[in-house]
Amino acid sequence: MLGAFRAARLDHPSVTATYCHATYLINLATPDPELAARSRACLTANLATATGIGADGLVLHIGSHRGSGFESALSGIAASLIEVLDGLSGSGDLSGSEDRAPCPILLENAAGTGDTVGRTFEELALVIEAAGDDNRLGVCLDTQHLWASGVPFGTVVDADALVGTVEATVGLDRLRCLHLNDSKVPFGANRDRHENIGEGTIGSEALGALLGHPALQGLPAILEVPGAGMDLEPRTSKRPNRHGGPGWRSAPDQAGFMARAAGRNPDGGRAV
Repeated sequence: MLGAFRAARLDHPSVTATYCHATYLINLATPDPELAARSRACLTANLATATGIGADGLVLHIGSHRGSGFESALSGIAASLIEVLDGLSGSGDLSGSEDRAPCPILLENAAGTGDTVGRTFEELALVIEAAGDDNRLGVCLDTQHLWASGVPFGTVVDADALVGTVEATVGLDRLRCLHLNDSKVPFGANRDRHENIGEGTIGSEALGALLGHPALQGLPAILEVPGAGMDLEPRTSKRPNRHGGPGWRSAPDQAGFMARAAGRNPDGGRAV
């Protein structure tokens, strides 16, 4: 079945990328050894399936350190990621992934609830560094989580500052996809609550300021929204780009913005 999906995607006229999301109950940051072992086993199964279908990445919420502290949890998180990636490499016992290198694990920025790990790109960078800067690790940027964690991106200046932070921490080369979501909660609320595009507290204009950044063009943008009562035809997901495009074209620092983009998307594709 997984091989059939891989073959069908290769022949599909419009599906050019596939991303999976790891189980939400996985917690690689937990201080509980039993939960950590179950989390590694679950992540291994998730990664095998994602690899088996030829996915371009498996998006992961790292989890919560449950009050033990980020520094205390860091080495265990890194060791778990490497154990899962190395354990799947060369194994032919799960989900048709034999003879296939594992697809990348993409660490997702968190909304900042409680003791979650990954609420800043600095934290994600430290996780990647602790894992030996393994090239099998990448990053997924979630717009709602950014907003909820108090990171502004609603103007071209704010968006460029954010892209500069990504560049200086995890590196733009590790940014593999976007989760494009509006927010049910206010800026800085530290809660993971998605809303339909243009119907939440972020709005199409602010989303467009980020999506219009030259460095993000060509990245897959994935909707994770409720959808109820929403027109989910392609034109709906393009609304933010219509808002963002004019702002970037009229921005004064075009040379600086394009310099950031030069190494990320030489093909000049679009984010959505």
